[in-house]
Amino acid sequence: MGDLSIFDVNKNLSLLQQLNPNIILVGLNISRGVIKVPFANFHDARPQAMDFKIRYALRGSPFWGAYMTDIIKEFDQKESGKVMSYLRTDKQFEEKNIQIFREEMKDLGVDNPTIVAFGVNAYTILNRNFKNEYKVSKILHYSHHISKEKYKEEVKLILQFK
Repeated sequence: MGDLSIFDVNKNLSLLQQLNPNIILVGLNISRGVIKVPFANFHDARPQAMDFKIRYALRGSPFWGAYMTDIIKEFDQKESGKVMSYLRTDKQFEEKNIQIFREEMKDLGVDNPTIVAFGVNAYTILNRNFKNEYKVSKILHYSHHISKEKYKEEVKLILQFK
């Protein structure tokens, strides 16, 4: 998962053909510090990381190549409950992050993306802000303590792909 050379268009000649910006996978926030290398989010090489379940679950599906991001930027917090608690006290911070997400979608050049939230908290924020504009789905968070095989079954069931 930590090998980011897959994002080098000179080494991975088919990269651009695999990208699927009409699908946006959204986590809550960064939970392990500042991302120092481009595209390193969702590609944690640490042995305790669970990001690999995403790749395992989506490989070969219509969701492969999706754009991945977090809805809350620049808020390093491992405990999602603390993120949600902070958002309740600072509505403007959430609004600022929603505007950043809108800019990301604009940069992607998509009009009607399929938005998929990792977990309840990301879904809550996305649904609250986009339910009247876009289809927002929720899948189990990849850090959930189940096997990668079970995670893939759950994701396939919710997103309805083969």
